[in-house]
Amino acid sequence: MRLILLGPPGAGKGTQAKLLTGRLGIPQVSTGDILRQAVAHGTELGREAKSFMDRGALVPDEVVIGIIEERLRKPDCAPGYILDGFPRTLPQAEALARALTSLHASMDRVLSVEVPEEDLVKRLTGRRVCRGCGNMYHVDTSPPRKAGRCDTCGDSLYQRDDDKEETIRHRLRVYKEQTQPLVAYYERLGLLERIDGRGTVEEISQRVHRALG
Repeated sequence: MRLILLGPPGAGKGTQAKLLTGRLGIPQVSTGDILRQAVAHGTELGREAKSFMDRGALVPDEVVIGIIEERLRKPDCAPGYILDGFPRTLPQAEALARALTSLHASMDRVLSVEVPEEDLVKRLTGRRVCRGCGNMYHVDTSPPRKAGRCDTCGDSLYQRDDDKEETIRHRLRVYKEQTQPLVAYYERLGLLERIDGRGTVEEISQRVHRALG
């Protein structure tokens, strides 16, 4: 089974991708991971990507698509895979469709994990990280026993810049502008399944399972 997972920051699609990997026995293909691997292995496309990354520039779509196509040709992807974090834009989705055609493959399903914006802001701004050991907490759903202190090492907790409200709302605006149009794109193709991303991890996993039949 070949799947794409869509969803805004904080929707939990990465968690669901890992659960699906275990259930279906197919790899999770994360754009960030395969870019880093291509760079580390020194492949031709990896070297090209590194030249952009070293300048702090975005890696062009054609390079990213080439690296993803290389990954999808590997034997472990033969039974299927889960694309997590790609495509992010309509041009990337169209390029992916062309790459799949060259691989004589097609996408089976696209899952859109959907959560109201205010719920996402609450989820993400509530995260806290231990300065000492890196343990993660949440002020509402998994608070430390002592406010502001790590249960494990006792060091102080802090809020990462990425988890501050202004940053979160900017990321959500970017998602709406660049990635949200993919929902309508894949819906027109008859591939989209909408998943309610509220509730526990297990509840969301059950909805994903039902959507996949």
